Amino acid sequence: MKIYTKKGDTGMTSLFGGKKVSKADIRIEAYATVDELNSYLGIVIALTGDISIQRDLLSIQKRLFDLGVTLSTDPDKPELIVPFKSRYTTVLENRIDEMEEELEPLKNFILPSGSLLISHTHVARTICRKAERRVVALPDEHDHYKSIIIYLNRLSDYLFVLARKFAKDEGINENLWDNKD
Repeated sequence: MKIYTKKGDTGMTSLFGGKKVSKADIRIEAYATVDELNSYLGIVIALTGDISIQRDLLSIQKRLFDLGVTLSTDPDKPELIVPFKSRYTTVLENRIDEMEEELEPLKNFILPSGSLLISHTHVARTICRKAERRVVALPDEHDHYKSIIIYLNRLSDYLFVLARKFAKDEGINENLWDNKD
């Protein structure tokens, strides 16, 4: 099987279910940004030596793929849409709570820096926020989009706390923001 089909050469693509849409369609932008996030998480996985975090992130990558499938399904064919499970959000919340128990309470904004691993985790967080904005921009046709938005919102929180955990584990002081030069 060849990887190229030439079907997208006109700037159009097909949603799952067959509907043709422009590659500039907000739905394509939404699931493409989720794909971008998923790919970027691969960098974080490669940079961390923490096997537990690697497992968590691989699980998140699978959930993002599920989420992308849901977003790439023709909304006019609800029978094809696989609802995104809200229990995945609960898993993230539990991991956030566990990590926060090890961290000092946050009293200031922090700058996204410290090491390659920390910085890449913050980039993943910002891509996650972008994906969330893209999904929010979709027409509110189906309730399952709400669970996707909530998941992405919580995932960005998870990535923020994960970056803080990496700083603690690496013995790196977080760079605090202040408005004094």
